[in-house]
Amino acid sequence: MFRYVLRKLLRGALVILLVTFMVILLMGLAPGSVATVILGESATPQAVAELEREMGLDRSVLVQWFSWLGSALQGGLGTSPVTNQPVTSAIVERLPVTLEIAALALLLALVIGVLLATVAARQRPDSPLDRGINGLTSVFLAIPAFVAAPVLVYLLAVQTPVFPVTGWVPLSDGLGANLRTAFLPALCVALIEVAVFQRILRADLRTTLREDYVEAARAKGLSGRYVLWRHAFRPASFSLLTVAGVSLGRLVGGTVIVETFFSLPGLGQLVSTAVTSRDIVTVQGVVAFVAAAYVLINTLVDLGYEMLDPRVRLAGAR
Repeated sequence: MFRYVLRKLLRGALVILLVTFMVILLMGLAPGSVATVILGESATPQAVAELEREMGLDRSVLVQWFSWLGSALQGGLGTSPVTNQPVTSAIVERLPVTLEIAALALLLALVIGVLLATVAARQRPDSPLDRGINGLTSVFLAIPAFVAAPVLVYLLAVQTPVFPVTGWVPLSDGLGANLRTAFLPALCVALIEVAVFQRILRADLRTTLREDYVEAARAKGLSGRYVLWRHAFRPASFSLLTVAGVSLGRLVGGTVIVETFFSLPGLGQLVSTAVTSRDIVTVQGVVAFVAAAYVLINTLVDLGYEMLDPRVRLAGAR
């Protein structure tokens, strides 16, 4: 088990290294310079070039990456040349907002997805209700967050003023007010995950419900609902667990559009502002953090298989 975890962590470290290198490479190919942002559009080319030399931006991409990597290995992600704020402090300051949106979105997606999947799995294939649920999830899959956001705002904030249009209320100011500002952004990014969860769990439940031990449970006279939740749901949830774990990592790093649209002070808005101002240090630090979180979540998901199914432990022992 130790070797397995170590191997996963080493692969994850390689992923983080490649991702951070690609960030600095792509940011270097983009037009403009952070020196121009700092000095202003009226700055002379000589002044911009001098500041770039002071910041080390005139060096090759590989040298810049190794310099950043050396600082990161010492526990620091650098300091933003635009805001003069340490990147680690900026991440810690904005992380709670992004984590709450991602966690709430995952919770909504699981609750709605599992509910729709269990209802559909108990229906006859291609029945009207089954087709209706599949059609609804197809709509969820087809609507990206930047389309869902204005639609939900119009329906639930303008026409029916239940939730605020924009803004953020910290959890310390009250749970109710906080959830009112977090619900719409979380729902926007949860819709696609609802469709994914529903389809995966529906297919696995249908397969599991045809197993011999499930038929034996039915033959004992147990109710269909009891058989579904007690005998079929747990073995059918392996794929859902994997996808949910991957989705959490994706949700943490995929809130850029939603946080910008709803004016939320999270990591997504931090990255969006940093990209606009060509702040490579901040972008690289946030991307490295999100990639590390993604790798860690995937490792924990893999280890979670052992707690769900003892057969995984036996296979690993053999």
